[in-house]
Formats: sequence, C-alpha cells, structure tokens
Amino acid sequence: MNAFQLDPSMLKGPSETSPQIIDSSLRAIREHLDMPVAYLSQFVNGRVVYRNVDAPGYEHLIRAGASRSMDEGYCGLIVAGRLPQMIADTSENQLAASLPITRTLPIGSHIAIPIHLEDGTIYGMFACLSPKPNTSLNSRDLETMRLFANLATQQIHANHRTERVMREKRIRIESVLEEKAFEIAYQPIVDLGDMQPKGFEALSRFSAEPYRTPDIWFAEAAEVGLAAELELAAIRHAVRALNVLPADQYVSVNASPQTVINPAFAPAFSGLPLSRIVLEITEHAIIEDYDLFTKCLAPLRKRGLRIAVDDAGAGHSSLRHIIQLSPDFVKVDISLTRNVDADLARRALISALLHYTRETSAQIVAEGIETEAELRTLKLLGVRRGQGYFLGRPSINAFTSLNEEAREA
Repeated sequence: MNAFQLDPSMLKGPSETSPQIIDSSLRAIREHLDMPVAYLSQFVNGRVVYRNVDAPGYEHLIRAGASRSMDEGYCGLIVAGRLPQMIADTSENQLAASLPITRTLPIGSHIAIPIHLEDGTIYGMFACLSPKPNTSLNSRDLETMRLFANLATQQIHANHRTERVMREKRIRIESVLEEKAFEIAYQPIVDLGDMQPKGFEALSRFSAEPYRTPDIWFAEAAEVGLAAELELAAIRHAVRALNVLPADQYVSVNASPQTVINPAFAPAFSGLPLSRIVLEITEHAIIEDYDLFTKCLAPLRKRGLRIAVDDAGAGHSSLRHIIQLSPDFVKVDISLTRNVDADLARRALISALLHYTRETSAQIVAEGIETEAELRTLKLLGVRRGQGYFLGRPSINAFTSLNEEAREA
C-alpha cells in the first residue's frame, strides 16, 4: 500500500484555524458509516491537499498535509460527474475499477460530497473511504454524509471570511507603511518646578482611511504580524525631533514588548543619542519573558536609553513592570491624576509611588493633568514632572517640517 506524497508547501490551510468542528464531523461520519478513513480535502493548483484526516490505524494510507494530483484520484471525476458521490463497491464501477489508485491505495468503497465556497467555487471534498467494499451504504447514508459535510462547509466559510478580513487589514497596514500615512504629534512633558518642557512624548496620528484612533491602527498591525514594522516606522519618524530640540530635552517613544525583542528593534536606534530617548512600555502590555526583555534592552540602556512604565496605576501589571524593569520614569495614569485634588485615595496611591521612586532614583511623571487644582495638588505631593492638556496639548504643528520630511523620505 502506498502512502500519499507529502507536499510541505501545502501543509497549512483555512480549516486549520478552527479544526475542532471539522475533525469532530469527520470522526462522527466515519464511525457512523463504519469506514476507516474520513478526510476533508482542498483543491490547490491542480492538486488535492488533505487538510483534515481522521484515520486511526490507517495513517499509512493518508495523512493531513499530504497531497496528490487531481488526475490520480476520484475527486476531479466526482466534480465532473463522471463518478457518483457514493460507490459501495468500486469493483462494480468500470471507471473506478480502472483507476490505478483503486488498486494501489486501495479503495474498496468511497463516498464524497463536494464542498463549495460562498461564491460558488469548488473548495474540495468531504469524504470517507474503505479499503474494502461497503455494500451496506445506501441513500440515507449519503444524506447523513451531506449533513456532516454541511457542518464542515459552515466552518470553512467562517474561516474564509476571517481570512478575508485579515487580508484586508494587512493591505491597510501595508498601505500606511508604504505611503507613510501618519504624522507625529508631540506633547510636552513639563518640569513642574520651572514649568518648562523637559521632553516631548511622540504620539502617532493616522491620516489613512477609515479614520480610527491610533490604538486601533497599532492593534490591527499586531493582528497581521506587522506591529514591529509600524511601531519602528513611528519611532524613526519621531526621533527626527532630536535634530531641532534643545540638547537638554528628550523624545519619549512607545514600543510593545514584542517589538522590543524583535531583531529589528536595536538596529533602529543605531547612531542615535540614546540619552535623549525614553522608551515607554504601557502597563497594559504583557511581557511574557522579563529576562529576555531586559536582555534585549540592556545594551541600549548601557548606551543611555531610559525606560518609562506608562499608565502606572491603571491595572495590576504596572507594579510588576516597575519591579522587574527598574524604570527611570513611572508615568502615573490619568485615572489617578484626575480629581486628585478632591480624592484622598488617589493622593495616597500617588504618595506611595513617590516613596518608591525616591528609594530607586526613578522619577514620577503625572499624566492627564487637566486643571489647575490637579497641578497644584501634584506639586504639593512632590511630583516633579507632568503632562496633560492643562500643560500642553499634543501638536503636529510643533515640528511640521519634520512630518513633511518624513513623508518625502
């Protein structure tokens, strides 16, 4: 008996994204028909690719990921109407009996339902086979087969819709990268003593359609595996401000943990004055491996890069980030800053963070300052730096020439 030839380039298919329903359907129909092999195939460039297979004890006959030419098997002939969907005994069908695969596999009985996509094109086959004839097969079995094939079809349709959406998302992100369809707005980070800017946080603003907030654009880029490309493009754009800012001011940029451990991350900072760059890591970002993360950052920190834990106080992860990363800045989330003048609990939490930073030589930056009362209270608590609409809104026009240069580059 011959095993199917493995075609490595066709190992993955839409059904692999949610195989449970399809696998369960194959197992159920195989057991119902008392046939040892059930499979879902896909037609790809003139070949039959076996995407899902349920064949316990018969793995030598067929396995997921294997493929063969459509000219060799039954599938093309069934689609063309030259073979029936159900053959209880292949020796009694002249065409089936004449095919080499009938003898070499072998196939004694076969039942298959063509699977169509929503646009009507043929996807493949939902099928069962046995090396021996199965004379008990009847019209009710064929109808039952269609019911299970319909379950598989619904899942395939869902998978294809998901894939279509993902393709559209990827095209959008690739277009943004190609056209540089974003600008950088800079928001001042102010010394609350002399009320002068000490740095600027770089915030991406997208001009591409559909109009969405930056977090949605970056989340979409992460979904399609382009997070590092988009984040690094924004960082390269943002640090251009160092060319026009006074030497004692810095630019603060954002990057996700996955981008930090990406091989392209460190080279993006080559030749830059790292002592004038702060890297912000959001509280909401999950760091799966702190050792790897800190190892990737260590050479850059040694050269002067400073780290900020963003959104501190917004959730439980911020404390772990602070302890594990030993940041240079702890940015207090707006949820603690807002109404701090009227809320004892908020003042107590900020005071606790201030105590920690005094012990570790880090600095607190209060985000989201929107009123004079909030500013006054934070200064009384001992917060030395702040950011928010009351101190200065994000502005694309702050360095308009840089945005224009970036688009032309």
